[in-house]
Amino acid sequence: MITFANRLQTVEEYYFSKKLREVNLLKAQGKPIINLGIGSPDLEPPARVVEAMMESLQDAVAHKYQSYQGLPELREAMAGFYKEHFGVSLSPLTEVLPLMGSKEGIMHISMAFLNEGDEVLIPNPGYPTYASVTKLLGAKPIFYDLVAENDWCPDLAALEKSDLSKVKLMWISYPHMPTGATASNKVFEDIIVFAKRNNILVINDNPYSFVLNDYPRSILKYKDAKDFCLELNSLSKTFNMAGWRVGMVSGKAEYIDAILKVKSNMDSGMFYGIQKGAVEALKCSKMWFISLNSVYEERRQKVWELATALNCTYDETSTGLFVWAKLPADITAEAYIDKILKEHSIFVAPGTIFGSNGEGYIRFSLCAPIEELDIAIARVK
Repeated sequence: MITFANRLQTVEEYYFSKKLREVNLLKAQGKPIINLGIGSPDLEPPARVVEAMMESLQDAVAHKYQSYQGLPELREAMAGFYKEHFGVSLSPLTEVLPLMGSKEGIMHISMAFLNEGDEVLIPNPGYPTYASVTKLLGAKPIFYDLVAENDWCPDLAALEKSDLSKVKLMWISYPHMPTGATASNKVFEDIIVFAKRNNILVINDNPYSFVLNDYPRSILKYKDAKDFCLELNSLSKTFNMAGWRVGMVSGKAEYIDAILKVKSNMDSGMFYGIQKGAVEALKCSKMWFISLNSVYEERRQKVWELATALNCTYDETSTGLFVWAKLPADITAEAYIDKILKEHSIFVAPGTIFGSNGEGYIRFSLCAPIEELDIAIARVK
């Protein structure tokens, strides 16, 4: 019998990949499932984005292989977006690399910097892919605690007391997924100083800056950031383009070149039409964000009502595409979401899929229309 690679023994199938099969089976059986588990935007992208993609299909080069580095106008639009919204100056020639979604960037960055046996600081709770990719490459995940009492920010003093000699990378994500916590200027500055002192490359995964967040920040704006930091970003949440798979990584030219060495051996460039649509998205005015957030604000009010009906508590100052809700005492997350699914036909995500510090929490997505949220509330009440 043909055997599988040993690396597969270090990871499991992604939780949502498995759970959605169960949810879809219930739907096929006629259950009226309301899915509040996944952050897959249900709203339309800007109209001009779709128009630009359709118009581009007539271009002579539309169906050819594209540059591994993306169209020059896409890199320029990405650099312009960072300048306008974050106050960060980037060279579109050397400091920006388009990605087929930032999720692939997690793999590309890890492959570019990690050797077997290297250690990686990973937030608990945090995006599960950080740990999965680390394990697949034979590196070792070192989980650092994020807790509500510290506003879901790392305790750097505690980390410094541990052996960091083998740590190569540190993943952070602010605004934070899944909790919606934000990082202050001081938190970013302290993280950079920590990275510099310990010779660690920090990657800020930053796809939620413009969702219900009044103060978008990039870690690249701070002193010494480019020497010790990279930043991932994405059009998925900001412009309702999750299925388009458009992201970017930004930072020091030498780091971008290293990532390009990996990327150029793994794909043959992003589809031309998607790149042209992405250019238009990145040109959107602030009115786009105001309009988008007015929808999400209304939905968040409904999700807060739903969470309250389920006897959960939540932080009204949090940001992003989710509501991170604390369960009543002595209730476990996975058992509770199965109970909600069975009794009310509502699917929400258990906090434990994001790490052990997610126990006692559940996460609601705002990616459902008001009508569905009203039905969910009525079912629970």
